[in-house]
Amino acid sequence: MNPAVSYIRDALRDCYPSGEAAALARLLLTEVFGMSAVEFYAGKDTHFSPDEWKRLDDILVRLRDFEPIQYIIGVETFDGLTLEVNPHVLIPRPETAELVAWVAETCLGQNVRLLDIGTGSGCIAVALAKRLPRADVEAWDVSAEALDVARRNIVRHGVEVTTRCCDILTVPAVGDPFDVVVSNPPYIPLRERATMDIRVKDREPGQALFVADDDPLVFYRRIAEWGRTMIVPGGSLFFEINQAYGAAVCD
Repeated sequence: MNPAVSYIRDALRDCYPSGEAAALARLLLTEVFGMSAVEFYAGKDTHFSPDEWKRLDDILVRLRDFEPIQYIIGVETFDGLTLEVNPHVLIPRPETAELVAWVAETCLGQNVRLLDIGTGSGCIAVALAKRLPRADVEAWDVSAEALDVARRNIVRHGVEVTTRCCDILTVPAVGDPFDVVVSNPPYIPLRERATMDIRVKDREPGQALFVADDDPLVFYRRIAEWGRTMIVPGGSLFFEINQAYGAAVCD
């Protein structure tokens, strides 16, 4: 086994399961230190300079402190796209890519005006702009810092997406309506926080994750009410949801 792989796995042994530590070793060596996948799986020796060993040790300290690897390396892959991420935005997840695929399949080939509410890193808006080149895409978020990340991802992938900093809970239902609205809003009740992975509950932005226990559907209800005016007749509203509230969201 490559000595660097052993070094990384030993450093993370007390914090991560063996399989996850191995995956982190592969990610670090290929994404951060430039080793090819072929070289990694062939067990090629890694010859680090003193500066590279220091960089690796600094990263391992952060991993042992349960900082997500995506924030450490600054990117995550989503729907085949490499996106910038940082602690101001949620790390894009596979289930959100499923939502993107559903929207894209529904709207393929159409000239639609599409809005992504709570865009975060811009993952949904950018992916849909890539998949639906005839769409007019907007992306909104309450966080100015998140929108900065989204704008850089928009530029990174050369798509046209209009961004706006606003709070969907208070923004008035005025202006031109949309054909499609898609949202992955906050949907985790605060009471569930204690059972969640420390890398999520303590590292990702709580504003994008959690809602009050006594009103877990606040964003769904507001977007649905707002959409009565802001979605065209026959238009569509797509949500990512908390599976515990699926029936309630539909109601």
